[in-house]
Amino acid sequence: MMENNRALHSLAVGKKMYEIGKEYNLSEKELEDLFILGINHDIGYEYTENGVKHAVVGGEILKRNGYKYWQEVYYHGDIKNEYNSLYLEILNKADMQIDINGNDVGYEKRLLDIKNRHGENSEDYKRCKKVIENILGHEM
Repeated sequence: MMENNRALHSLAVGKKMYEIGKEYNLSEKELEDLFILGINHDIGYEYTENGVKHAVVGGEILKRNGYKYWQEVYYHGDIKNEYNSLYLEILNKADMQIDINGNDVGYEKRLLDIKNRHGENSEDYKRCKKVIENILGHEM
């Protein structure tokens, strides 16, 4: 079963994706799809040790189950990939603003949270920093 804080994070990411989707003037169906994607984006944590490769594992699980947006889950949090979509862009924006407890803290505080939990030299921190810099278009 998903840890409580991971569930709070995922729910808040879904809500944030819905909000961001409104800025793109998406239809109600598309906004609902974004919300569901946000809720499912970290499902791979349930099947990995320490969350390593959670995006890939989650994407593969969702692919096997016929989920339309499995690639967004598979590639989220990684800017070095061959796949891009509006939904992936929105997922990364939302995920990088919501902390582990489901609070909307913005990019800087989210990165600080990751740094404090994993360390400045961790792969998680470095990867998330690159994702945020890619979103913002400048170094942090």
